[in-house]
Amino acid sequence: MRKINTLIFIFLISFNFFGQNKPAYKLYNVKGHKVSYQNMIKKLRKANVVLFGEYHNNPISHWLELEVTKDIYKTKNLVLGAEMFEADNQTALNNYLSGKITEKGLDTLARLWKNFKTDYKPLVDFAKQNKLKFIATNVPRRYASLVYKKGFSALDSLPKNEKLWIAPLPINYNATLPGYVKMKAMMGGHGGDNLPKAQAIKDATMAYFLSKNLKNNSVFIHYNGSYHSDNFDGIYWHIKQTNPKLNIKTISIVEQQNVKKFNKENKGLANFIIVVDESMTKTY
Repeated sequence: MRKINTLIFIFLISFNFFGQNKPAYKLYNVKGHKVSYQNMIKKLRKANVVLFGEYHNNPISHWLELEVTKDIYKTKNLVLGAEMFEADNQTALNNYLSGKITEKGLDTLARLWKNFKTDYKPLVDFAKQNKLKFIATNVPRRYASLVYKKGFSALDSLPKNEKLWIAPLPINYNATLPGYVKMKAMMGGHGGDNLPKAQAIKDATMAYFLSKNLKNNSVFIHYNGSYHSDNFDGIYWHIKQTNPKLNIKTISIVEQQNVKKFNKENKGLANFIIVVDESMTKTY
């Protein structure tokens, strides 16, 4: 009996010790209530579009992007797309997906982000392995820079063939959208009115190429910085201007000291909010 009691005591101590789990992240819904991963996937499968807002250097968001993509694909056809690829690099991306060029060739022909190999290549390779379309949605950065320097009117004089890589002009722009107002305020007015316009040309172009490549009975999963879709703003707003009936679900990420307690200021950020431990290591 004493031996049994000792074993029970050791088990209870071990359970108490190892039961103090330290999760790397927790999932919450738009109201700040905890939600299961399975419940999130179930709802994402019913969407036309999923805007997955990430922190570019956060490994949890990159890992979950791939896992979410795999799990939605189990029951739904997919189209993938990303901010990290600019529209004029679509041909190079297509050639990589079809096997016409290698990763080295893609790196030569396309403007890949410095964390491509660790953070985005797994997504592109998933599309390649499963013969999925992967859309380069972002505006070429030189045009966003042009807007920052000279405003939207500078785009009017571009050659016709270059305008194909931008959302149709004139850009539908609302300077009062919270994301644009916040951006201007955060920069203390530096950059003037053209700073949020440079953001808007990115949002509008991503929304345009995303909408252009929607397929019936498929989910379009788009990977972008969270600030491009937070608070149902940015890309989300631009899509809704032309496709108001689309079922769009958003995901965003925040970092907190305690992932088990949702910070109230993050309510309303997205349909699903990934709260990550702020001490999580960065990919760069």
